[in-house]
Amino acid sequence: MGHLERTPALKPLLLLDLDGVLRSFPPVAPEVAARAFEPSLLRRAITGEITDEQWRAEAGFPVSAGEVVAEALALVRVARRQCFVALLTNATTRLESDLVALGLDAEVDAVFNSSRLGLAKPDPAIFRRVLDELGYASGVFCDDTEANALAASAAGLDGVHVPDTAALRTALAVRGLIPPTVLLILPDRDEAEELAAELLEDGWGPCLVHRDMLAGEDDAEDVDWVVELTTAPDGSPASAHRPELDALAEQHEGFTGDS
Repeated sequence: MGHLERTPALKPLLLLDLDGVLRSFPPVAPEVAARAFEPSLLRRAITGEITDEQWRAEAGFPVSAGEVVAEALALVRVARRQCFVALLTNATTRLESDLVALGLDAEVDAVFNSSRLGLAKPDPAIFRRVLDELGYASGVFCDDTEANALAASAAGLDGVHVPDTAALRTALAVRGLIPPTVLLILPDRDEAEELAAELLEDGWGPCLVHRDMLAGEDDAEDVDWVVELTTAPDGSPASAHRPELDALAEQHEGFTGDS
């Protein structure tokens, strides 16, 4: 009997909300926000009943593409090495041009815009529609709005509430969607070895120390000393604790890096 052709396994699916996760906006006047986000008007805008221009004209809402959250984008770039990453966002008909202006169109594998689908979060149907279109049974979905994360879970996804970038980092780390290892890179060997011993005693692992000669440098003195951390004392990946490790490295005149 001949060998059966096997379909390659799909990469893990990571769905991300845009606003409040990967993009931020400057605050707007409370009275403008009240008009723009009045539920019935907003719903018409994010389900495509009216265009972005019509919504802004009615609400007096300023035109802005917003700003990319740099730390969140760095996480997405790492996750994308092993995941299929898609945006699933409640947005107006302006979304696609905003993504191009911000350069985010090239940073994800697919974009699902509520105003093009005629469905908006937290309607469970939008999650099922995306899974069907992508050919996945499930995946991880991260949103800064808890109701949307709960709706995603009800629709069969692993819905995660990520109110800030630290929460996003933890969500990705504990699910194995970003590598677990963080490197503490220090200029002094004795300090690196002393710190590694302290961290090992505190329950971090494996706390290996090795030299890392700077690329292109011939001078043997110009080296860094690397402390390799993969597991935190609570058993979670070291990468879930990056801000704490950043601060620790800074105290020792060093910095952190990825493995």
